Amino acid sequence: MEEARNVNQWKPELLPALESKVSEFQLMGYNQATNEDIWKCLEEKVWKGNPPKRLYEVVQDIFHLASNTYMGYLTVNAHQDNDLMASIAALTESSTEE
Repeated sequence: MEEARNVNQWKPELLPALESKVSEFQLMGYNQATNEDIWKCLEEKVWKGNPPKRLYEVVQDIFHLASNTYMGYLTVNAHQDNDLMASIAALTESSTEE
């Protein structure tokens, strides 16, 4: 029986499962889905960090990732990126006005 490892230690072995999930999301119309986005979504929404898990548990988590969870993750990140860009723009404008 395999040992439990921190999730990030399994990542190199999980490329086929991640690619399968990307293909699934792309078939559903989420053409921007990538392996890295799915991995980050799982880290933030499902695993909440880097917990120890067995390989079959990590694969199961990948295959069970719901599209609404993924889209929620992307939406929150898009809002955070927009807020960051607005903050940078505000700082840039105020420094050029001086």
